[in-house]
Amino acid sequence: MRLNKFISSCGIAARRKAETLILSGRIQVNGKIVLAPFYEVDPRNDIVTFDHKELQLIEKVYYVMNKPAGYVCASADKFDPVVVSLITDYEGKLYPIGRLDKDTEGLLIITNDGTFTHNVLHPSKRIPKEYEALLNIPINERQAENWRKGVDTPDGRFVTPVRLEIMDREPANRWVRVVIISGHKHEVKLMANGAGFSVERLIRRKIGKMTLETLKTGEYARLSISELSTKIFNGGIV
Repeated sequence: MRLNKFISSCGIAARRKAETLILSGRIQVNGKIVLAPFYEVDPRNDIVTFDHKELQLIEKVYYVMNKPAGYVCASADKFDPVVVSLITDYEGKLYPIGRLDKDTEGLLIITNDGTFTHNVLHPSKRIPKEYEALLNIPINERQAENWRKGVDTPDGRFVTPVRLEIMDREPANRWVRVVIISGHKHEVKLMANGAGFSVERLIRRKIGKMTLETLKTGEYARLSISELSTKIFNGGIV
């Protein structure tokens, strides 16, 4: 197993951060500093340490949550409650994937598997995410069509949604369904700003083909990696 993968499999850091730890000289294999992320280690026989503390492979866990507003997507925060604190049946380190803003609600994946994060959910994989946004004022079809063609965002980018439609939901003509692929921060809110609106409420409804339907606000479910992957790529509800 490559050293960077071993470290991420120990729950210390995602693979990219693991490479940074290796290059900083804080990782030793059998008592010797190793600076090569792709160095091969045998988890059964080699002793790998981080800051002189031995690392052990940990059980990989996967959760999906209906994130409530008011929680930040982090493992720890000095000022606000964090989403991982809502998970009470696992005591190890966890981190959220595909972060949502503090005031954004909806579908969130939480795991300790950095390899899964990189291989499946990295923005380069172009997995679509679907959001439901409550706008500050009503939107008409002409405005929606202009948004579909692309807008200039306040941060200087020209962006287009994969799909945008006005929802049949109260308050009338203020809810829109937006599908994006880009992993840029605040993407939906910035697009709305560029189209002349602001977002008063934002809910992520889908990741890939996995749809949030049954979990209530703040609830979560633990899945196997095969169950999670199947829901994302083939479809399923949580």
